Amino acid sequence: MELRGKTALIAGGGSGLGAATARMLVDAGATAGLVDIDDEKGEALARSLGDAAHYSRADVTDPQQVERAVADTVERFGKIDITLNCAGIGGSNRVLGREGPVDLEWFTKIVHVNLIGTFNVIRLAAATMAQNQAGAEGERGVIINTASVAAFEGQIGQAGYSASKGGIVGMTLPIAREFARHGIRVVTIAPGLFDTPLLAGLPGDVRESLGESVPYPRRLGQPDEFAQLARQIIENRYLNGTVIRLDAAIRMAPG
Repeated sequence: MELRGKTALIAGGGSGLGAATARMLVDAGATAGLVDIDDEKGEALARSLGDAAHYSRADVTDPQQVERAVADTVERFGKIDITLNCAGIGGSNRVLGREGPVDLEWFTKIVHVNLIGTFNVIRLAAATMAQNQAGAEGERGVIINTASVAAFEGQIGQAGYSASKGGIVGMTLPIAREFARHGIRVVTIAPGLFDTPLLAGLPGDVRESLGESVPYPRRLGQPDEFAQLARQIIENRYLNGTVIRLDAAIRMAPG
């Protein structure tokens, strides 16, 4: 898909991976509908990108809020060609801690935001994308989801996070198969250790240690590198129904 003239809906577009991808898309001649719950960051990024971006506040787990964000983006730019799911939360807890079983609400919240939120955005954005005029080879849209290497090598304490990201991996192929009739491709990126807000709160020495655990290059991944892969997925029409690890060869230890 040619980026120029296309419109992307980016869940979690106010910071981190989503913000880097939004900048890449606008630089390539696309427009971006930014969806986030951090008004300060979302509005600031939209202002910095000018008329090519629009911010809508929406919790990805709320059907009505996401529906409004989709409608706002279509009202502003006329369509949605690309959907990127970058919204998510982290969190670590042992299933059996010192005070007994972990609170079920902890597990439920992570799965609700990361997995159900991603699915919510997919279903509502796809309903709009399926109405697009078909392009070359019948293509109408591209959906890119964000999983994690934790979907494959979750560490101790990551039961909730790994389950949520594993769910995203698991639904990629069946949704891609279903959406083939609409000309909508579905691909998931599974990042390794990236320099995003999820890691920003860690002490400097911990972040440095994490970077040194990566085989090559020995550092944290940069959001721009995620954006580069997202661009390749959008532009390469033969990428569909797969999960791509972007992890500099890291394989996570037990914890």
